[in-house]
Amino acid sequence: MKKESIKRQKYEQLVKLYHGDLFRYAYWLTHDKQVTEDLVQETFLRAWRALDQLADINAAKAWLITILRRENARRFERKQLTLVDIDDCVVLDEHCDIEAGLENKELTHALSMLSNDYKEPLMLQVIFGFSGDEIAQQLGLNKNTVMTRLFRAKKQLATLMTSGNTPQ
Repeated sequence: MKKESIKRQKYEQLVKLYHGDLFRYAYWLTHDKQVTEDLVQETFLRAWRALDQLADINAAKAWLITILRRENARRFERKQLTLVDIDDCVVLDEHCDIEAGLENKELTHALSMLSNDYKEPLMLQVIFGFSGDEIAQQLGLNKNTVMTRLFRAKKQLATLMTSGNTPQ
């Protein structure tokens, strides 16, 4: 009984510490609040089931991100995407005022122009504060590759933001 109680406390601590970070990362991956909520919930469910496998509590964040990335990949394995006419799509941004919304749109547009090879390490560094070593571990790359991609991503992003290639 005591072991179960310790496991529950450890789990609750993980949820409390990392729920916000996982939600932000999942939302960045999915751009859909409901899918994000499901993805985070499934991530924590899998984490609960495998909690005894987490040897180092300091590695919990990277462990949870790995679970989330794999859950997101599973989502595409089992889902048939529906096609929609792009002319029927409307994007609403309810959370930003006009000035912040314009800046957000410019940054979002510039980020969307980066390839995933550059975008994903940048998001892991900026949103989660992962080090180059941690990002390399998450993405299965060597650290030098990650550092090069981060450098190039930041350089390309700066160029895009200052060159006027973003919507005004």
